[in-house]
Amino acid sequence: MSASRESYLRGVRAAVPFAVVIVPFGMLFGLLASEAGLQLFEIMAFSFSVFAGASQFAALHLLQDHAPLLVIITTALAVNLRMLMYSVTLAPHVGASPLGIRAVMAYFLVDQSFALSVAEFEERPELTLPEKIAYFFGAVTPVAPLWFGSTVAGAVAGSAIPPEYALDFAVPITFLAMTAPMIRSWPHAVAAGLSVALTLALAFLPYGTGLLVGSAIGMAAGAGFEYWREKAAL
Repeated sequence: MSASRESYLRGVRAAVPFAVVIVPFGMLFGLLASEAGLQLFEIMAFSFSVFAGASQFAALHLLQDHAPLLVIITTALAVNLRMLMYSVTLAPHVGASPLGIRAVMAYFLVDQSFALSVAEFEERPELTLPEKIAYFFGAVTPVAPLWFGSTVAGAVAGSAIPPEYALDFAVPITFLAMTAPMIRSWPHAVAAGLSVALTLALAFLPYGTGLLVGSAIGMAAGAGFEYWREKAAL
């Protein structure tokens, strides 16, 4: 077995456990989008064009609240700002790959593929560029089909899904499982803690704009704390 193939399969194996949360996560989105009045082709166009669960939920909620288009777009972009940080983190590892490959990786850059890839690259610094690319695509191979398939299932099943299944548990569990291990320093803790606290405190603001404010201040505080630590160490 080639090294790249072995790396790909290792990524697939690492991502399989995420099925426990991806399936209910996708079904919940399909269900809520269907209840919001979207047709199946609209729901799938939404999923295929955005392919980012958190921002899809945020945009859907604002659509149901009849929020202004600018607020919907701004909120979705703010929720997806983490993808910019993901890209910066992955750039030293896969930035030398061809433009076409990087473009495809950008589309499939989701929380699961990022978290697994970063952990793998840090644990195995000896990996070559082809092996890193193979691992990344392996990590997203179980994720994408499960997300799209479960979205269809949720949209088609609709109200037939019993309420006691509590599909909404998947949303917070997914992000807690991925983000908690990544809070490894005081700047991380400051950014995460302040963002959460402010978002909760500003929950009364219309159209979920408290999330935008809390996230922006939290990231700024984390960056400021990191800058202060570096200056103090000089």
